[in-house]
Amino acid sequence: MCSRTLAALIIYLSTVTTASSSPSATVDAGVVIGTTTSLPSSATTVNKFLGIPFAAPPVRFTAPQKPKPWSEPLDTKTVKPACIQQFVYPKESSDLIQSFFNNPAAEESEDCLYLNVFAPATPAPENGRAVMFWIYGGALQFGHGGHPVYDGSKFASGEDVIVVTHNYRTNVFGFPSSPELPLTGHNLGWLDQRFALDWVQRNIHAFGGNPNKVTVFGESAGAWSTDALLTSYPANSKPPFRAAILQSGQISYHSPIEADTTSSWLTLAAALNCSDTKGTLECIRVAPAATIKTIVDQQSLPFWPVPDNVTLIEDPVQARVSGNIARIPILSGTNAQESRIIVLGLTNTTAYLNSIGVSPDAIPRIEAAYPIGSSEFPTAYDAIAQMATDYSLHCPDALLTNATATSGIPAWRYYFNASFPNTQFLPDLGVFHASELWIVFGTYPLANATAQEAALSNYMRETWARFAKYPVAGPGWNAVGTGSDFFGGAGDLDIGLVGSEGSAGVEVIRQAEVDSRCSLWVPILTAGS
Repeated sequence: MCSRTLAALIIYLSTVTTASSSPSATVDAGVVIGTTTSLPSSATTVNKFLGIPFAAPPVRFTAPQKPKPWSEPLDTKTVKPACIQQFVYPKESSDLIQSFFNNPAAEESEDCLYLNVFAPATPAPENGRAVMFWIYGGALQFGHGGHPVYDGSKFASGEDVIVVTHNYRTNVFGFPSSPELPLTGHNLGWLDQRFALDWVQRNIHAFGGNPNKVTVFGESAGAWSTDALLTSYPANSKPPFRAAILQSGQISYHSPIEADTTSSWLTLAAALNCSDTKGTLECIRVAPAATIKTIVDQQSLPFWPVPDNVTLIEDPVQARVSGNIARIPILSGTNAQESRIIVLGLTNTTAYLNSIGVSPDAIPRIEAAYPIGSSEFPTAYDAIAQMATDYSLHCPDALLTNATATSGIPAWRYYFNASFPNTQFLPDLGVFHASELWIVFGTYPLANATAQEAALSNYMRETWARFAKYPVAGPGWNAVGTGSDFFGGAGDLDIGLVGSEGSAGVEVIRQAEVDSRCSLWVPILTAGS
């Protein structure tokens, strides 16, 4: 985060005051002691329990296990270390991503499977409060649930819901692609998420929550994870959540997950001098974590999930189209200019389209739809950024929400289109990927905040919480209609346009108003489906 934005965030955090009381809760492993805090202009105080172990300190490359019970009350007043992070972006974007997600640099440890609970301090209703379970983004390579942006205090104080954030293992520590591991031992980070969800089912009542009222919500890789959860629970199952919110991500159409990262594992093994041993897995298991981190960072080695038919099924598109997924309401959406922060430095449209596998005959048609030098796309960078937004996020979301609705599952869609000077890392980033996070959580910097920013944050937080409380009723606008046509014509009037042109609320618009170029991308996105 740039120094100005970081200073402003510190100012925001300083407005959260801590009361003298120390709330307690009894979970299945023992008693936890938290803190009670109050926020300006809120009559409701918040009980915060930070750093509750939901699993034992993990053994490297093994599934999570329950923590050992503790006999004395456990102090849970401080966020615990992040899991070991890896940043493998192009240089221009990497610096910016780290300045937001890792500034100040988080303490990191393999002992990282902890969660945080933000709950209203007032007595809960007899049937318990709704629970919002947050999954952070970071391309499954970095991130942590204790980041200040994910502080759930405003949700708890203003919307009378409980927010749970947690850590899960990422990169090689969370998704080791060792041929020596069974298939079900590769997606450890996603097993961590499920383990935390199971903890919520067993323990959230101790904080006033109802385990039958859980909504999973996530952004970017957190939305990938949410979609993996949705599609891996078949229609006849009872998942540990009753609704889902996907912010800027999914895995069903244009999966961002690479098919095979065994080469990354072999490269890591060679760098650690583990290739010639009979037990490469064990050799890497005992290598110093700092050495592993240095290698995967310096060599930009990605590690991804694999279809294990537990946390990730082989064909999520077919499962969704057939309706054989978790049949729960979803709210899904994207930001207007997602990829401006992702494609920094790119200026050749043909090279970009070649890099994502667009056929030569389709390239001229796509380039013509994003005319460089026009008022909408003054530069090649502007055109590439919108191409990347449409291809990787926006049009896949159109496909996902329409397919979900067509299979008879309630689906709502939003389109976020607001930017504010105090959250711009560089000039003209616009409505970039992850820029809605400050608004959703209400953790935007107070310095230079605008009236629209404050009002829009209140609206989005209220809307997200309303959906968590009453998912069948939806967020407040039309559900996506079955049989919607976004290839041409008007389409259904069912997209919630949030924050456009100074608005602090929602305007309901037709799909065609934002999906006009998706007809170019749909054949590419659905090829082989």
